[in-house]
Amino acid sequence: MTMRPKKLAEKFRISASTIRNYEAKGLIPPAERSPNGFRIYTELHAAYLSCIQAMAQPFGMEVTAEVLRCLHQDKPQYAMWIIRKKEIALYEEKEKLERLIEDIRSYSIENKASCAEELFTINEASELTQIPKSAIRYWDQAGYVMADRDPTNRYRRYSGSHLLKIRLIQMLQSSVYSEDTVNFRQSIAATKHTDLEGIVNVAENIRGYLDRILESQMLGISNLYELIQFTKA
Repeated sequence: MTMRPKKLAEKFRISASTIRNYEAKGLIPPAERSPNGFRIYTELHAAYLSCIQAMAQPFGMEVTAEVLRCLHQDKPQYAMWIIRKKEIALYEEKEKLERLIEDIRSYSIENKASCAEELFTINEASELTQIPKSAIRYWDQAGYVMADRDPTNRYRRYSGSHLLKIRLIQMLQSSVYSEDTVNFRQSIAATKHTDLEGIVNVAENIRGYLDRILESQMLGISNLYELIQFTKA
């Protein structure tokens, strides 16, 4: 079965120019041409577009493009290992988030029993969280984690609850950019570092988001497998 650009674009609810752009970037195979010069697409092109749409959200377009180029080079094993690496990274992020949620809850209990919080310099905050000082400064300036200021010298001072927010923001750094991740950053910025219950709620919402990404990854992998079988045939 062959299709003209408009029909293929309608099937996937994208523009014909987007399909041409994918073709130019090597994400889908070059189209055949009719005698009068029009592009002619096949079921193979449709399989590639299905794979792109299924993989782009959970893996990002950069990874999706890399995987599809591997298929064009007849290297399906390379493509599958790239995806497996992203699966492992998601699992590690989930484990890191679970530890952070437990740390927030423990800190909340300990903080209620303590008279005063220990404060840390930005150097100490960086060492404790393993996050570069430049990133911490940027997040402060962007309003995500606004440090307290020493009244004598105006140096930044971070409490344990600040560090928890810093770690939570770091959780989103490796996530594929999306409307969800933007909303999570806004939620983190809107939640005061002293509102530990609010921080836990944001963290639990991110956990639900990671669960949804896992489901999307499974769908993307299924489409990739079908495409690999299609190209073999």
